[in-house]
Amino acid sequence: MDWRDRGILLSTRRHGETSAIIEVFTATHGRHAGVVRGGTSRKIAPILQPGAQLDLTWRARLEDHIGSYQVEPLRSRAAAALSGRLALAGLNAVTALLSFCLPEREPHAALYRRSEQLLDLLGQDEIWPLAYLQWELALLDEMGFGLDLGECAATGTADDLIYVSPKSGRAVSRAGAGDWADRLLPLPPCLLGQGDAPDAEILTALSTTGYFLEHRLAPSLGHKPLPEARVRLLAALTRRL
Repeated sequence: MDWRDRGILLSTRRHGETSAIIEVFTATHGRHAGVVRGGTSRKIAPILQPGAQLDLTWRARLEDHIGSYQVEPLRSRAAAALSGRLALAGLNAVTALLSFCLPEREPHAALYRRSEQLLDLLGQDEIWPLAYLQWELALLDEMGFGLDLGECAATGTADDLIYVSPKSGRAVSRAGAGDWADRLLPLPPCLLGQGDAPDAEILTALSTTGYFLEHRLAPSLGHKPLPEARVRLLAALTRRL
């Protein structure tokens, strides 16, 4: 069995004395692990950095074996990731969430393209937080927990939408909320693609997407806790306020 693909390196761990096991998010083969022989060497180890774009050739005797990778670098994102706290925290959050959420060997081509585009924006701190928020929305949608923010769940109108129902993930208007307003999640304009999206508003929006990551997606994966890397990203955004 063998295939060739391109992918984003999510994680690396040592395997034996000289090899490494890498986990990558590939364009057509999903999240896929494999062994890199000599992966700890001076030649290969610098290539195997989280977020790196790799050309990958995977081989195994049988399809369900872990197999081995040959890797060629396409693009390193190390310099962009080390350009500041926000960039490094962002890279770690994206790779950790992909490892957390994605089923093994299941293709998610649209999410792959979104992830690649997001990581290419690392270091552009003025636009990256909003791009990351939009990526989290896409992640929830891809995993089957997308938010429906087009109209009010109670009234059917698209006016004055300021809440999200934690139960259904649907938007709720001020008028439609009634006595339930204090039980609903905030729906800031940036979640609707409106306004200038300042950091404070993006943090509010991330509290809403975070609710669905923690209380809807995580339980579907066996109640695993969300990666701490996402918490560190929110802390980095908070420090900018």
